[in-house]
Amino acid sequence: MSKPYSILRAKMKPAARKKAAEKTKILLNAMPLQELRHARNLSQEQLAQTLSVKQAAVSKLEKRTDMYISTLRNFIKAMGGDLEIIATFPDGSVQISQFENIAAKTERGNFPSSA
Repeated sequence: MSKPYSILRAKMKPAARKKAAEKTKILLNAMPLQELRHARNLSQEQLAQTLSVKQAAVSKLEKRTDMYISTLRNFIKAMGGDLEIIATFPDGSVQISQFENIAAKTERGNFPSSA
């Protein structure tokens, strides 16, 4: 017989709860495009309409592991977000700004194909 999560959580040690909360945060901060679209309550058809492409193109994009930064930027913008490229090092993080020039071109409606 299963028990409610609230009962199981109450029995956890504080350190275990903290570790679980940290892991949850990490999982929520990293997700594939398809899950991100679902989290934003958007269908592939809605996104395709915003991007002026067919639904099949959105499906293909969500399955790709390699694409142009401009393509990804357009995809994220269509969901209402902004794309930032950040390099993470042991001593800190740096936002990479050279791709900002691409943003001006993509905002004009160009939707380049994937690499």
